[in-house]
Amino acid sequence: MTQETRAGLIKKLVEAVQQQLSLGNLEDDALRREIDGILDRAATGQYLSIDDRVSIVADVYARFRGFGPLDAILEDDSVTEIMVNGPDHIFIEKKGSIVQLDRTFEKEEDLMQVIRRIVRMAGREVNQSSPIVDTRLPDGSRVNVVLKPVALNGPILTIRKFSKEPMTMERLIGYGSITPEIAAFLQRLVQARYNIFISGGTGSGKTTFLNALSNYIPKDERVITIEDSAELTIEGVKNLVTLETRNATASAENTAITIRDLIRSSLRMRPDRIIVGEVRGGEALDMLQAMNTGHDGSLSTGHANSAEDMLSRLETMVLQGAEALPLAAIRQQIGSALDIIVHLGRMRDHSRKTLVITEVLGVDPQTGMIRLNPLYEFREDRAQSTLHHVQGQLVRTGNPMENVMKLQMAGLEAAI
Repeated sequence: MTQETRAGLIKKLVEAVQQQLSLGNLEDDALRREIDGILDRAATGQYLSIDDRVSIVADVYARFRGFGPLDAILEDDSVTEIMVNGPDHIFIEKKGSIVQLDRTFEKEEDLMQVIRRIVRMAGREVNQSSPIVDTRLPDGSRVNVVLKPVALNGPILTIRKFSKEPMTMERLIGYGSITPEIAAFLQRLVQARYNIFISGGTGSGKTTFLNALSNYIPKDERVITIEDSAELTIEGVKNLVTLETRNATASAENTAITIRDLIRSSLRMRPDRIIVGEVRGGEALDMLQAMNTGHDGSLSTGHANSAEDMLSRLETMVLQGAEALPLAAIRQQIGSALDIIVHLGRMRDHSRKTLVITEVLGVDPQTGMIRLNPLYEFREDRAQSTLHHVQGQLVRTGNPMENVMKLQMAGLEAAI
């Protein structure tokens, strides 16, 4: 069957469904059966293979109950990112490479219907008055939507897919991101309530690493997670509170609820640990203050190109929340709040690696700068690496770990 013949048949079926069926009264399975029956009548005298038949019914069903051309892509576990730039351009990231698909939405309104369906599932709203929204799919996949007039080339839909299996340190070891020795070290740090910050660029695996690290938290603690769109899957913790931000809507009763609001509220919930999915602005000050006021063992992530750059970015973010605060006071807050920075990177072969694990040792009284003490660094094996494959490993720097008090107080081995 040619692509043109298939498209014509699907269009004919969609029109027939709209004219002949009362969609509000049909369950999902009943709708599929009705579509199959309409296909029988529409394709009389025309040969259809079983694969063609299944595919056409699925495509037509997706126009009314699913996500249209995206349904099949969402079911493909090898796809990690879906990028829709208007109705005519669909791109995916697969095994680290971005490719354009030959499928499209028939018209812009079809894409808008899918966007509205996704947004409504999470109880959110998107329109011209509120054209940007972050939300999620039921499986936890992260969704970003940008509409006109902000997006000039049509509705933009970006979906970051997540594995159906929660990420674990064992899986990260299998991928070569860390070694068993380093995983054991990180486990001791989490158990000893070190404040750990994960930094990295876009797509470096920060949320994935945070998810794996958070599963080292003792199961009898009260944990509060705070995210723009809930993605973390913490296993085994019964006393778990999951908080999510809310965008303002056209309705006056629905005001925005920000990360800052949720951090402040979480402090009154008697948390043992606070996990902030990502800090981007003034909420960094609230997070640091929480770490400095008895909420040890907190975890968070942020965008940066290096551990040093993450400190500079945190300074800028804190200034957004408290412009009058002197830089020296900001550095003192950061230096006393953070214990460890884990920096991740995406290599030229698209693999994700842990590049640095470093201590944060407070402010140097002579220079006024925050001191870092790298404990592990990724070293590339130039003899084994090629342009398309990076070979190397995370190794001890030889620097002794200085801040071992929390490990000692927890009765854990301090040496690494």
